[in-house]
Order: sequence, then C-alpha cells, then structure tokens
Amino acid sequence: MSTTEIEVPVRSADAAALMRPVPTRLFAFAVGVIILNLFSSQPLVDVIGPSLGLDARLSGFVTLSVLLGYAAGLMLLVPLSDLVENRRLALAMLGADALALCAAALAPSALWFLIAAFALGAAISCIQVLMPLAATLAPEAQRGRVVGDVMSGMMVGVLFSRPLASLAADALGWRGMYFASAAVVCALIALLAWTLPRHRPQGGIGYGALIASLWQLLRSERVLRVRALETAMMFAAFNLFWTTIALLLAEPPFELGPRGIALFALAGVSGAVVAPLAGRWGDRGWAKPAFIGLHALAIQAMILAAFAYSLASTLPTLSLGLLVVSAVLLDAGVVGDQALGRRAVNLLRPEVRGRLNGLFTGIFFLGGAAGSALTGFAWKWGGWNAVCFLAGLFACAALAISWSTLRDPRV
Repeated sequence: MSTTEIEVPVRSADAAALMRPVPTRLFAFAVGVIILNLFSSQPLVDVIGPSLGLDARLSGFVTLSVLLGYAAGLMLLVPLSDLVENRRLALAMLGADALALCAAALAPSALWFLIAAFALGAAISCIQVLMPLAATLAPEAQRGRVVGDVMSGMMVGVLFSRPLASLAADALGWRGMYFASAAVVCALIALLAWTLPRHRPQGGIGYGALIASLWQLLRSERVLRVRALETAMMFAAFNLFWTTIALLLAEPPFELGPRGIALFALAGVSGAVVAPLAGRWGDRGWAKPAFIGLHALAIQAMILAAFAYSLASTLPTLSLGLLVVSAVLLDAGVVGDQALGRRAVNLLRPEVRGRLNGLFTGIFFLGGAAGSALTGFAWKWGGWNAVCFLAGLFACAALAISWSTLRDPRV
C-alpha cells in the first residue's frame, strides 16, 4: 500500500491540528477496520439466529438489519459531514459503533440484537465520512491516487471480514467476536483522536435542507448518476459471486469446511491491489478506457468461473485453482471500478462532497442488495452456472454504460 501523504492546507482555527501531514495509510487502515463488522455476521447467521431463538425463516434479518442500518446512515448521517466538523463527527460515530457492538454481544433476545445491529450499521457509515475527508485533504493532482489507496484498505476489510469473523467466532464464540471487535474499535478511536485533523465544512444550511438537497444533487450531477449506476451493476455481480461461492465450495467434489472457505476468501484479497493503480490511471486521464477494461475483466472472471465448474467432477484441484483466479479477477474489476467511480464523484463539488459520497455509496449499495436478493433464485434455478450467467449480465450492463459514455464530454 502506498505511503503517499496527504498534504493538509492550513486554515486559521485549524492550524494547530494540521501541523503534520496525514498519511494515506491511516485512512486506509481506519476504513478497513471499520468495515469489518458490516459483513461479519454473514457467515454466522446459522449460529447467531438459533442462539437467540430466531425462527430459521427470519435468520436473514441478522445480516439485513446491519445493512439497513448502513443504508440509513448513508442517507441521514453521512450528509452531516457537509455541516459538522468532520473529526468530531467521525469520532462520535465510532463511539456509537463500539457501543452497538457491545449491545449486540450482550443482547438477551433476537429483538434487542436486531436493534443493536441496525445501530451498528448506521455507525459503520462513518467510513463515508472518512473517505471524502481524505479526498478533501489531498491535492487535486493526487486525489485519484489517495482515493485509490484508501479504497484498497476498505476493500481489504470487505474481503477479510467474512473469514476473520468465522475464525474469531470459532475461537471466542459469536458474542466474544463482537466484544473483541468493540475493543478494536475503541483502540481505533484513540488512534484517530490523536492523529485525525480537523476539517470544518462551509455549512450555512440546516439539516432539513441538507437532506432535501440529496434529490436535487442526484438530478443535477450526471457524473454521479452514471458512475453510481456502473458501480451498482458491478457490486451486484460481486455479491452474487461471494454470497454463493460458499455453497458451491461446501458441496462435492470440493467439500471445504469453514476454514477452507475462509482461506479461499483470503485468496481474493489480492484483487484489492488494483485500487491504488486505478486511482493513478484516473489521475493520468485514462479513466474511461480503464472503466471499460475493468468491466470486461469482470465478465471474463464469470466466464472463467463457469468453465472452472465444468471441470469440477473430473479435475477438482484444477477447478478450485481456476475459481480462485476468477475470484481475484472479479475483485480486481470491482475494486478498480469503485476507486475510479469514487474519484470522479470526489472531483465534482467540494462543498457537497459528503452528500455526493453518501449518494454514490447508497446507490451502488442498492445494486449489491439486488445481487444478494437474486442469489437464492439463481442458485435454485440453475445452480452455479446460473449464478455466473446472472453476474456476467450485471457486468455486461456496466460495460454497456461505460462504453456508451466513452465519447460523452459530460462524463
């Protein structure tokens, strides 16, 4: 990961806080740690639900509550970064994050756990306060590089979240896993309280008007709409693959247990190295062809994943190796697409950067939710081949959008 430093412009009241430059890796590390708990409940649904007496038909709410809370935070809390001093806002949200983790660990019933999980998701949206802050503090010529480096930290967190949660719960139990996560977040709060610079937005608008302006921003910013839609399609493909791959690997001929599946997920982390590269491509003016290449890469990944499955019965070892390669390629395409899309959004209007990031993330998050919702249907309808086909269609939709805007000067 790059050690590029963000040079912070000194401004009057904040001068003392901005005496030293803030390393990009601090932001990358912070968002990587915070996002771990957004997906950590996914591999533990079959453990958490029964222990709280949750009906098997409702076990999906264990994860859904966190995701709904995250969506609420994106729309209702992240826009505050255009109104409230960013350092104070980020630390307050992280404090709520730690409290929600402790509440989830101590939950005596399913209802209390779901409430705590919703609050946890809302607090985790702090990521989208830190991401635009990193972009704001970076010189414009280096913004793509900085966003890419921070994105790589976030995506490493996403890809590590499931295997780390499985291993932690195996060693400590699911309640112990949540307590351990709370301790890690408290340590992060202490680190950021010491190192994070203050940034005061221009403000001048009330909270009600702030939220009401989201629709107008979406209507007026074509770059936001196009890049968010592309990323939504790619994230749908990503979720289709990663939500279903555990089912495939648990079946014959692979028959991998939780640790084997965790190791497979860890292999996909290598795709995150594309994020800083994508940011640099954007800084050099290569964003449009890079989008096309990254979307094509995701399509190729799905073709390879389907081909790998065709070899499973006769050459299971080779099949598993090709599935790992397809996972790395897909992750590279998705991570690079997000880095370039976020760079484009962060270059639009500095005074509303928090709201733009909230909208961008919220839209592609809906794409990911759509991919997750279709997983069961695809798996039941046609198994792994149907999953690859549907994920490939989403990647093709992203490619069609990027290709249609290749000569559009407005994007």
